[in-house]
Amino acid sequence: WSRRSAMALGHHLALCRSPVTFEKVSALNSVFFDETNKQVFAVRSGGATGVVAKGLDDKASISFRMEDKGEVKCIKFSFGNKILAVQRTPKAVDFINFIPDLPQTEYSQECKTKNANMLGFCWTSTSEIVFITDQGIEFYQVLPDKRALKQLKTHSINVNWYMYCPETAVLLLSTTVQGNVLQPFTFRSGTMTKMPKFEIELPTSPKSGNPILSDRDIIMATVYGQLYVLYLKHQPRAPNNPGAEVIMYYLPREGQCKKMHILKLNTVGKFALNVVDNLVVVHHQSSQTSMIFDIKLRAEFDGVVTIHQQVLLPLSIQPCKIPRAGPAAVTTQSPIPCELYSSSWSVFQPDIIINASEGYLWCLQITLQPIVHMLHDRGRLMDFLLQRKDCKMVILSVCSDMLGATERASLPVIATVFDKLNQVYKEYLEADQNYILAMESGASRGSSTQKRPVRTQ
Repeated sequence: WSRRSAMALGHHLALCRSPVTFEKVSALNSVFFDETNKQVFAVRSGGATGVVAKGLDDKASISFRMEDKGEVKCIKFSFGNKILAVQRTPKAVDFINFIPDLPQTEYSQECKTKNANMLGFCWTSTSEIVFITDQGIEFYQVLPDKRALKQLKTHSINVNWYMYCPETAVLLLSTTVQGNVLQPFTFRSGTMTKMPKFEIELPTSPKSGNPILSDRDIIMATVYGQLYVLYLKHQPRAPNNPGAEVIMYYLPREGQCKKMHILKLNTVGKFALNVVDNLVVVHHQSSQTSMIFDIKLRAEFDGVVTIHQQVLLPLSIQPCKIPRAGPAAVTTQSPIPCELYSSSWSVFQPDIIINASEGYLWCLQITLQPIVHMLHDRGRLMDFLLQRKDCKMVILSVCSDMLGATERASLPVIATVFDKLNQVYKEYLEADQNYILAMESGASRGSSTQKRPVRTQ
């Protein structure tokens, strides 16, 4: 299959139809994104002429003003938008209460480590926050009624950069000169736990000397319910080397981190990663295409790791249009094409794409129907579809086509597809039966924490 013939069948990825819009970045307006609450902040003149925070779920935005005390470096709400935290200097974070009946007077907390420079901060719960400095981390409880912070725990370690996964409350710190020894911490109800550190294997090249691990080449994401650290390994094309690859390290809550999967990109250049519906999506800027990988599909196992090729040919995100920028009189004109794979795009986890220079935030989505005509192996197609959300109608259409007059499949293919459907249904029935038995035995002991299985397919 050529890329052109595949594109004629449609696109396997699309930007959401209703993006979040915000005031675009300018000399007066700074834009920030908080990956925990999925909120985009537009801060005008340091907040003196207004701050607007917009989220994905609540279309209603939060607007307020705050005193201009210098350039804002980082701004984030706690869960539920109760407390605002703002970093303006490398030494301290300022707080403002947004709780009814409590004063909105700012209060501040300096980092306790002497001569440390703050790299940033993360809210780990509604009232707990961790400061990350170049010399370690400081974990605090925020007491809004007392307008003060209580230190819970600290840990000293040299830090190059950090990354936080809000879904699992895991903080990843880059340490050592090359930055490739990663130290994770997990946070839970007032406790901070150090997890086993692990090392990312960097490519060795006689020309480049000692390579350094950049935060641009690392993401943390939950794929099929498990936390992975994904490392984008750049390497030049060679006879025995087809190009860059993504190496997936599984990071369990307990035990050592383990290298599990390698995604072969078979090209070189600038890449960005998203995770959509448990699929790893790799965007390639120069070709303006995106590759899709599914680690649940059958793949080559070399005894240590599973090596995956793309599920489908690389294709562009579906073209879309955006309203013209400008005064109200001008915006009545017809919308203009959105520049896909723009150099001003910023990609956030799991599925966020932001163009700050245009003032748009999109969620990336998988479009299943076109994939039906791109994956000819019906068994592999069914394996793929059964792992996706909103797959029922697409699976029904595949089964209907297989049994219809025009695209009738052979009996062995039909048998394979229905075996897979029956297996999934059998697993659901067994899980549901186990749930009922657990509830009946648990009821007598007063325990009922287990969740009932959901029939997704």
